[in-house]
Formats: sequence, structure tokens, C-alpha cells
Amino acid sequence: MGERAAAGGGKWVDVAPERLSRWLDNFATRHGPYREEGLTVTAADGASATLSEPPGAGPAVTLTELIHQAQTPRRLGLLLARKGAVAVGIAVGPELITSKVDTHYVQGRTAAGGWSQQRFARRRDNQAKAAAADGAGIVGRILLPEVRRLTAVITGGDRSAVEAVLASRDLERIAELRADRFLDVREPRHAVLVSAVAAARAVTILVREP
Repeated sequence: MGERAAAGGGKWVDVAPERLSRWLDNFATRHGPYREEGLTVTAADGASATLSEPPGAGPAVTLTELIHQAQTPRRLGLLLARKGAVAVGIAVGPELITSKVDTHYVQGRTAAGGWSQQRFARRRDNQAKAAAADGAGIVGRILLPEVRRLTAVITGGDRSAVEAVLASRDLERIAELRADRFLDVREPRHAVLVSAVAAARAVTILVREP
């Protein structure tokens, strides 16, 4: 699904739960037979891969348990926010079963024309607050009724925009379910929300090669 450099060396790889067994087979093909130590495999050439449970999955101490947990369908909440746009949805397994996307105009950071900077900043702040309030309302309508059935809530987009949405007291139970995973996505749209489901379910693997 994707990879990125890891601090301290190596790389992070995101793998769909359904592809985990094949990924491990390919790891062995590239690096030789491996031994398992918990959720870490170390190959004959010294390469290692450490797998992490995806959001909402139960704890696992062996690879077999992790693969089973990762592939078990879970009900996940998603909240993507950036500037004045918000996308909220619920996924069961790989399927997005309900969603709502909304865009609220928020001016950019550069004042134009004869606007004073102070007036511009005040208007922009009011627009951002209105967008956050609208986003909180959507989260309340989509996620709050299902909060007892959600195993985790995955957020993404712009952190400050997400924090502003979840600052509402009415959403405390949603905020408590928020996973550590934060998705780096462009401006929320329905297509972006659909693709975010795969990123939310993925198993993250830290790969280090000799």
C-alpha cells in the first residue's frame, strides 16, 4: 500500500490485512527463512520486520494471532478534516457503509485588497470556528449513535482542524476512541474518505535491512 522512511533507519510499510501472509512469504523469498519472536521476524540475512496491530484490533502476541485479528472485520469511525472541509464515515471491514462530506468556506492566511490584517484575522477565525462547529455536528450525527459499536476512530488531514472538531464536549466519547494513527490525506472528499478506509485498516510494519 505504501512505504516511508523510519526515524533511526529502516522503513515503514503499510500492508492490507488480506495480504499479510503473502507479504511474509515474499519477505522470506527476499531475505531467507526467518524466525519469529513475538511480532518480529528476523531473516537469515539479518533483515527484520516488526508488525503492529492495526487500530481497533485486539492484542496479539504471535503473528498468527495478529493476522487473525487484523482480518477480522471491525467497525471503525473515520474523521478527516482540513481547513473548512470535513469527511466522516463508518467502515465495517474494507467497506465504507455510511458517510457525510461537507465543505465550509475558510479564507486563506494572506489578506487581500484593503482589508486590515486584524479584521481579516478575526473574520478568518470566525469562519474556522463555524467550520469546526459544523464538523462536530456531522460527527455527532454519524459517529455518536454508533459509539458503543466502534472499535476505534481514525483521524486524518490537518491536526489542528481535527482537534477543533473534537473539542466539542458532546464528542468526548468519540475522542476517547481516537487511535494514535493519523492519516496524511489531502482535502477531504468522498473518494479520499473511501481510500482512507484501507489506510485505517492497514498493518504497519517496521522493516530494517542489513
